[in-house]
Amino acid sequence: MVHIKLEIEINAPVTQVWDDISDIQTHVNWMSDASEISFTSEQTEGVGTIFNCETTVGPLKTTDKMQITEWIPNELMAISHNGLVAGKGKFKLEETPDLKTLFKWEENLDFPFYLGGKITGYFAKPVLKRIWQKNLYKLKQLVENP
Repeated sequence: MVHIKLEIEINAPVTQVWDDISDIQTHVNWMSDASEISFTSEQTEGVGTIFNCETTVGPLKTTDKMQITEWIPNELMAISHNGLVAGKGKFKLEETPDLKTLFKWEENLDFPFYLGGKITGYFAKPVLKRIWQKNLYKLKQLVENP
């Protein structure tokens, strides 16, 4: 199991950040590793929403099947995903004392044995962390400079 935890402060209120991230289709605008999102459920937000996410990291391309498992407006979005790599992730929003948003992103990933398991996870962690930190910076720019 690989655990990755990141955070960034966004100069915008929690409600504004939530409005941006709750539109799942737009995640491709700030996630460089997500190239296309297509819903497979009728609903497009909230618990139970299911979608496919075309994901590319270096030479690896996969379609992750994702499902929203928790949805608390202006606070939390959690997702389980299965694809080449399985895992669970969550976005958590916290209001700072100066009314900005602390955006926290956590992921737990399981790399399958046939991909090298824990060894691959060990080498993938810093790469994914770097990609996702850039994603958070891009989200920050999109929210602060609409």
